[in-house]
Amino acid sequence: MRIRTAGVVALFALALAASGCGSDSDEPAAKESPKAAGGKLVIWADDKRTAALKPFAEKFGQENGVTVEVQAVSKDLQTNFVTASQQGSGPDVVVGAHDWIGNLVQNGAIDPVQLAAEQKSAFNETAIKAVTFNGQLYGVPYAQENLALIRNTELAPQAPRTIEDLVAAGKRLKSAKKATETLCLQVGQNGDAYHIYPLYSSAGGYLFGTGANGDYDPKDLGVGKPASIEAFKKIGALGEKGEGVLKRSIADTNSIATFTSKKCAYLVSGPWAVADVKKANIKYDISAIPGFAGGKEAQPFVGVQAFYVATKGKNKALAQEFVVNYTTTPELAVALYNAEPRPPALTAALDQVKGSDPDLAKFQEAGRNGQVLPAIPAMAAIWDPFGKAEAAVIGGADPTSTITAAGKTISGQIK
Repeated sequence: MRIRTAGVVALFALALAASGCGSDSDEPAAKESPKAAGGKLVIWADDKRTAALKPFAEKFGQENGVTVEVQAVSKDLQTNFVTASQQGSGPDVVVGAHDWIGNLVQNGAIDPVQLAAEQKSAFNETAIKAVTFNGQLYGVPYAQENLALIRNTELAPQAPRTIEDLVAAGKRLKSAKKATETLCLQVGQNGDAYHIYPLYSSAGGYLFGTGANGDYDPKDLGVGKPASIEAFKKIGALGEKGEGVLKRSIADTNSIATFTSKKCAYLVSGPWAVADVKKANIKYDISAIPGFAGGKEAQPFVGVQAFYVATKGKNKALAQEFVVNYTTTPELAVALYNAEPRPPALTAALDQVKGSDPDLAKFQEAGRNGQVLPAIPAMAAIWDPFGKAEAAVIGGADPTSTITAAGKTISGQIK
């Protein structure tokens, strides 16, 4: 899942204009809340976020009587955050994907976030579900995202009903020398569980079952079971030794560029791809990812981006105040959207912007029956073995032995 950074800048730009970060009230901040009497707020971000945040953070600190430090973590932000937290040298606030939550909670790295019932009800229900773990809210969501099928309407005027329809249309375009690839769905040399999941789910595969309360059950692992083997047989049939639709040469580094250069008519990607598509002046439309004929509906993962309060931050009260009272307003959410258009998690903000951006409704429709990306700690064991098995099968490896071995590897890693 690609995580863009520009939106955070808008959050701070608006936060600069807000007054007070040190209110003792349990209610959402009023228009004029008392200024904090000193203190320091430390935020962790990657290089791009850090560079953009520094000037805004400095002004925020000046206006609110606090010092704000934005520290760059170039790689492995989640891993480094956990390590620093255990050593007592981590930040007060961290921004990241919701599927970090299980791992962060297991490592004692983040605190629950206390939102009033009215605040919580203002968010999309799926977004709140995504940041809820073991019955507690652990983050404030600001955007959600899912994959969809983006197609070049000059090459493919109609949305395909099934993956078989897509393959047939792609073959016709290749025969007419109007395209060189049938589908741009990133695989790469190590696979990509996130992008292949809609096809895997359509073919009957699953990662984790769910318990009576709807939560994912790490003891019910679907990888390696007969349904997953059958799913990968279908995926393998689309691979390099089959239809040639799925290729390891299409990766995260070139899938969007291959589409924007008009070498393929279909791209499986998320809202982050739209800016590049528009820049290339591609006439496009967005629809649901088609599933296999006779199979289940393809289900993309639904992911959420959120703000978290560090358990061992040195200024937890200030961090809670900032996260709870400044990241929950429509004004902030709209600013985040304007910085990078992806569906806001706050319903009022979505209502404000969707009229001027038809893509939002189309992505939402494409993710209507999507699955919330598992945030349980066991999910960390999925990515690498599953992805490598996917790449191997697409390259021609035997699905049965490959997926069975991946299931054993994953099962052995789940504690």
